[in-house]
Amino acid sequence: MHEVLPFIISKINYFIYIILMMLGMYGIFMKKNYMKKIIGLNILQTSIILFFISIGAKNNATLPILELQNDHDANVAIQAVNYINPLPHVLMLTAIVVAVATLGVALAMVIKIYKDYKTIEEDKILFQTAEDTIENE
Repeated sequence: MHEVLPFIISKINYFIYIILMMLGMYGIFMKKNYMKKIIGLNILQTSIILFFISIGAKNNATLPILELQNDHDANVAIQAVNYINPLPHVLMLTAIVVAVATLGVALAMVIKIYKDYKTIEEDKILFQTAEDTIENE
């Protein structure tokens, strides 16, 4: 127990991300209201973005921008361990754009569903769809 507590405290951000992921997945799979499903999807996407950004962070590291003062600096080997990896941050910028686009499309679909069925509850929509199918047969 004496060694577990410092480990948990040092990795607390990862545990928070896992809790947010589970909360988002619960919202997506268990809720029957489409707006609640969209909120769950947003929570899941945000937790994944935060997770990848935290993976890209390093202690005592600097930005990967090189300033060459003279020709001698161009011949010096670069130590990658001294720099932050920019790739996870760049990929997460793309993920943020995808998340915003997904949110926009999902909200537009919910508006269309509400106009057609006058509800955004999944059970009621399935019931109305089943009634329409029986009437058409």
